[in-house]
Amino acid sequence: MDRGRFRVPAGVGDWTIAVGVAALLLGTGLSGEQPDTDPGVLGYTLLAAGGLALAARRRAPLAVLAVTGLCAVGYQAAGFDALAVSYLVAVYAAVRAGHRALTVAASVTLLAGLHLTALLFRDGPAGEALAQARHVLEMAWLIAAFAAGEALRQAERRADEAERTREETARRRADEERLHIARELHDSLTHQISIIKVQAEVAVHVARRRGEQVPEALLAIQEAGREATRELRATLDALRDDDTTPPRGLDHIPELVEQASRAGLEATLTIEGQRPDVPAAVGRTAYRIVQESLTNIARHACAATASVRIDYRAGSLAIQVEDDGKATPDTVPTPGLGLLGMRERVTALGGRLRAGPRSERGFTVQAELPVERAS
Repeated sequence: MDRGRFRVPAGVGDWTIAVGVAALLLGTGLSGEQPDTDPGVLGYTLLAAGGLALAARRRAPLAVLAVTGLCAVGYQAAGFDALAVSYLVAVYAAVRAGHRALTVAASVTLLAGLHLTALLFRDGPAGEALAQARHVLEMAWLIAAFAAGEALRQAERRADEAERTREETARRRADEERLHIARELHDSLTHQISIIKVQAEVAVHVARRRGEQVPEALLAIQEAGREATRELRATLDALRDDDTTPPRGLDHIPELVEQASRAGLEATLTIEGQRPDVPAAVGRTAYRIVQESLTNIARHACAATASVRIDYRAGSLAIQVEDDGKATPDTVPTPGLGLLGMRERVTALGGRLRAGPRSERGFTVQAELPVERAS
């Protein structure tokens, strides 16, 4: 619900102003000089209706402008000599909403209509009748209402522009900081990790050529170097992402499965449920889970088949990736950087991740990500 400056709901404020203006008009009509002829119920109704119409000025400013103008002509014809306060408020609302040209046209038409009504329905000299018409809608008040609406419209426009500028500045600074971090990581880590990786691979190669047993620690260093290089490259790619290309998401998962199939793995994709509007962060996380899982299967599982299952449920997105690799129920999974990264992504979104051996042979990764539905 929209709220005003004082935390009052906009609808309550609109009705308060409308009732107040209606009471002011009725009070002016009752306490002022009474018309020569009995205005009847219609005259007082027009006074009240002109004020109450202001309750809809936010939703339909032009319609309220027309209604208040007609009411002003109507109660002037009935003999009331009351300032058209409701029309002035309607002018302010219409100009604030950006309808300047139509407001000017409506005001010129109303001024002409008030003068014509005064000549037709008021007795006495024409000059006196026209003076009474000016009392209903004075030009100075009309200009003031127009100026107030335009001033507030310009102020709101400048505030919106300032907010947009702040957001763009913050986004630009974040991009610059991200690129700075990427450069620092590249300069400080990439070279050192590459040296470690190359030295470890050379040592393993030399030991095997000599027929010597390769120490487990050396093999672990070799594997860690490869994993660190891959993870660092992925991190640098993410940091350098400047949103010039669409982010990877659910629509790109079939490509991952096709790539795995071309690499020699018999991979299948199953999608169930009706796809809702999924936030971009959820789509990116789902893509990364499938990507990391298929990469691990290809590198470590010694599997022949893999299955990817996407299940759109009520309020959540479920992802399951399974293989028929070498893992057994007794296998204790070793949490590598890839698995830790998946868990961090899922946890950041408030989801759940389970990764471990299947009941038969193979490994399974199951994730459930919450998807907020628009109410």
